[in-house]
Amino acid sequence: MTTYLLAGGGTAGHVNPLLAVADALRARDPDAVVLVLGTREGLEARLVPQRGYELLFVDKVPFPRRPDRAALAFPWRLRRAVAGVRAQLREHRVDVVVGFGGYAAAPAYLAARREHVPVVVHEANARPGMANVLGARRAAAVGVAFAGTPLRGARVVGMPLRREIVDLDPAALRADAAAHYGLDPDRPTLLVFGGSLGAQRLNEAFTGSFRGVLAAGYQLVHLTGARWTGADPGVAGYVVRPYEDRMDLAFAIADVIVSRSGAATVSEISALGIPAVYVPYAVGNGEQALNARSAVEAGAALLIADAELTPDRVRAEVVPLLADAPRLAAMRRAAAVVGSRTGAEDVVALIDDALAGR
Repeated sequence: MTTYLLAGGGTAGHVNPLLAVADALRARDPDAVVLVLGTREGLEARLVPQRGYELLFVDKVPFPRRPDRAALAFPWRLRRAVAGVRAQLREHRVDVVVGFGGYAAAPAYLAARREHVPVVVHEANARPGMANVLGARRAAAVGVAFAGTPLRGARVVGMPLRREIVDLDPAALRADAAAHYGLDPDRPTLLVFGGSLGAQRLNEAFTGSFRGVLAAGYQLVHLTGARWTGADPGVAGYVVRPYEDRMDLAFAIADVIVSRSGAATVSEISALGIPAVYVPYAVGNGEQALNARSAVEAGAALLIADAELTPDRVRAEVVPLLADAPRLAAMRRAAAVVGSRTGAEDVVALIDDALAGR
């Protein structure tokens, strides 16, 4: 019987791939022991027990960004966190550590190295985080979601996706999706969203240009996010909702998508073969633009800089795209090449390789 320790968390970008791999391991071998290492502060503290996995805790030890009191305490706190994980590895007789980045991953990588437990790293973003840069240096195997991710020994395995995306058949669900939104299943639909909190730039651009989208013969589903305070104009064919907890229905009705380009978003859209226009979030280290690069270079998507997305830009670039059926067909074919629904299984194959070479 194999015991796996999956380490990572903090945000959905770390937790969701971790859970997808955990589910794949459990589906393949119900007798396997799948443990998760996380912090008390991250999303994993809620989501992992909900999914039925045992969650082991490690103290959150942020890497110091400036010379202050926290920086002085960092070496001692990290050593204590690593010692705690080493004890857990021995207690549970862990055979392999699989890290997904985040605060829990770095102590897990260091502890596994000292306990001579093989490590597998998965990086979801095109620009890797510090924990995974550390882990990849001596990992038995490294998988990445996007080509060109600068990690030593990386192999492109795609993104481990949630089952509702892997198993989604948009054509079979389209009628239900249309009924959910009160739309016509036979008319093409543009889906616009910017995440659970929304994206101000996308909201302003499409509330100012939705009539052009409708004039192009499209329906429009606009998920504004919880923070948007604008009004729904109440126009037929234009559905405005603050949030959608059935994204499978949103994807099923979508013929074209305009969205941010978080790693999971790009991976899910590409896996479903939907043409996209990505508007990368402009704050941060630029990873959203890099996440979209593979799809853009393959011809599956377009990219518009956040500062350049205006109602006029939508009318000048997005609306003509909606009317260009041959171009959209080519984008769908390209998305089928860059997208993958087997990311979880491909990470499991990396784990098997690491165990075989132990």
